[in-house]
Amino acid sequence: MKKLSIVVPVYFNAPSLGELYNALVNLEKSLNSIEIELELIFVDDGSQDESYTELLKIKEMDSKVKLIKLTRNFGSLHAIKTGYKFVSGDCFAYLSADLQDPPELILEMAKRWLAGSKFVICERVSREDPFMSKIFSKIHHKLLKLMVIRDFPDGGFDLALMDRDMLPYLANSAKNSYVALLAFWLGYKPEIIHYHRRARQHGKSKWTLAKKVKLFLDIMLGFSVTPIRTISAIGVFVAMCSFLYGGVVVLYAALYQMPVEGYATVVALITFLLGLIIVMLGIIGEYLWRIFDESNMRPETVIEEVR
Repeated sequence: MKKLSIVVPVYFNAPSLGELYNALVNLEKSLNSIEIELELIFVDDGSQDESYTELLKIKEMDSKVKLIKLTRNFGSLHAIKTGYKFVSGDCFAYLSADLQDPPELILEMAKRWLAGSKFVICERVSREDPFMSKIFSKIHHKLLKLMVIRDFPDGGFDLALMDRDMLPYLANSAKNSYVALLAFWLGYKPEIIHYHRRARQHGKSKWTLAKKVKLFLDIMLGFSVTPIRTISAIGVFVAMCSFLYGGVVVLYAALYQMPVEGYATVVALITFLLGLIIVMLGIIGEYLWRIFDESNMRPETVIEEVR
């Protein structure tokens, strides 16, 4: 019998864990009917509510469940990658614990995997999220398609099922890699299932604006050379304009024997150029920081307990 491993990162999800586990139990029965067994791997990402207590209750009911507790909150992407180290299935998936992505979709994904697809994703075509979250998501995916991968799904995806062949590339990837984008970047042709993302029924999302901005920077600076080439192009353009302007000023002074005026203009240009240089140095610094972060051998996560 084939095995499907599902990694579930948990962070302040105590109210939804019981309902999620029941849904996964029903999913397991359906998977067994098509000769697939289920492996559940829960990763507690430093929750400060009753999430770990709820996970221990689930472990008591189902001894096959793997339970991993991290020492603190490292972020959902890092928690998912930690879970990948414990995957033993022939295929694997990751699933949010907030129930916004329907667990029942995994059955259809598993069927398509059995039919030969190594990479199956669920693309969001609509979502019941706050207005600002929708706006940020739309801008995020537009820029991602423009600057990184042109054929990335318009609505993005948070639910994917992958063949074990893809596991080593994801589990051993860089600390700041975005798992979903890296999986897509590997080149396996994805089979796409469209779905509607449900509203969050329990608790409040911990996916803050600051975390979204950090993720955006990690993607842009980790997968695209566009920012560096953009600042290089701006530098060349500004330099050419400066040379042309300087030539015009010298020529004007030589032909008409007039003093060069424009103190306010010079100050404004210097201020603008200094600001531009600072921004460019900031972008370069972000790249350098990621190089340093990878080379200093700091662990991506720290595991406190495995059950």
